[in-house]
Amino acid sequence: MADDLMPASTHTRLGRGPAIAVLAAGALLTVCAILPWAGIQATSSLIGAGVASDVRGIDDPLGVYTLLAGLAALGCGVAGLIAHPRLAALAIVPGAVAVFVLVSYVVGSDGLRDRVSIHLGDLLSIEPVIRPGWFAALACAVATVLLSVVALVRR
Repeated sequence: MADDLMPASTHTRLGRGPAIAVLAAGALLTVCAILPWAGIQATSSLIGAGVASDVRGIDDPLGVYTLLAGLAALGCGVAGLIAHPRLAALAIVPGAVAVFVLVSYVVGSDGLRDRVSIHLGDLLSIEPVIRPGWFAALACAVATVLLSVVALVRR
């Protein structure tokens, strides 16, 4: 009789926590695919200025794959909210794919021209750089994997 008096939403809300977390990580991963991931930066200490050109994640096919993985993780989080919280654990697949794609983006062999740094003393320095958007995307992808594991083992 006392169990009937307890609100049922408290137990349901606690069980949906990992699904909400997976949904949020998938949404953030989707947003991070639009942020700048890399660029070319030219600086000169003689004039005290620099020029940078950025490349967004979705400008590259690997960025599009990351965007799709984020959308898939978002869908798994929604399925975990609507149907059963353990369905959010399926986001481990797109999360792992996103981690693989992001690492491939950095170590991939797109050509030597993207990996060459030119340093001419104080006159000119040209080098490729990794922007914070790539690091944010990697953090979101790893978080998606970890939160998917939590959704699987949490009772």
